[in-house]
Amino acid sequence: MYKKKINVIAFDADDTLWVNEPFFQKATTNLCAMLSDYRTPENVGKQLEEIQSRNLQIFGYGIKGFIISMMETALEVSQGQIDGDILKKIIGMGKEMQTHPVKLLHGIENTLQQLQSHFKLMLITKGDLIEQERKLHQSGLLNYFNYVEIVSEKNETLYEKLLTKHGIAHDQFLMVGNSIKSDILPVINIGSHAFHIPFHTTWILEQVNQQDIQDQKIITLKYAHELLDILLPPSVSQ
Repeated sequence: MYKKKINVIAFDADDTLWVNEPFFQKATTNLCAMLSDYRTPENVGKQLEEIQSRNLQIFGYGIKGFIISMMETALEVSQGQIDGDILKKIIGMGKEMQTHPVKLLHGIENTLQQLQSHFKLMLITKGDLIEQERKLHQSGLLNYFNYVEIVSEKNETLYEKLLTKHGIAHDQFLMVGNSIKSDILPVINIGSHAFHIPFHTTWILEQVNQQDIQDQKIITLKYAHELLDILLPPSVSQ
């Protein structure tokens, strides 16, 4: 059992509670195929990555900004000669992503259900407000959370603000998520606790240099249900 006194457990959403990144990867693969007359898949993918990176400050995270970046990529690699039908297909991919059913990761709901009786639970997710609200409602998980925070970015400043807002002591706060960059390092850096649950794939803009974290003592779990054995008394978690 984890020896620290934890009162509030916060969860990331995308690729922690439900599947997200594979839908973006599928759309990227489709875009590369659509633009194969202009560039190789590797070049299209790199161009999209660069455009997404510079567009984050303008459009933020989420499907809408991603689709705009895909359209911008198509225009750039074709030097403005892209066929209108391809732009329509890109828009169609975005609409499909926006309406795709939410798929929960294994054991998530049971884990939240058991933790709810012993801790206050918080959701901290970054992205488009409408998009994240839709996924949360469709997931059926909303009622497990005492607090829901949909934010534009996750960093030390954001976590400090949230702890102050909700009156949570740093040493009593635990963050659970799949992104070392957004969910783990900023929380550790402010003196709180964090558990890393990797997803099988990570968006390139969320990846970190392994040399930057080699001195960090990061607790890594394989599945969410392992939280029950770590955080609950043995008589409860069994």
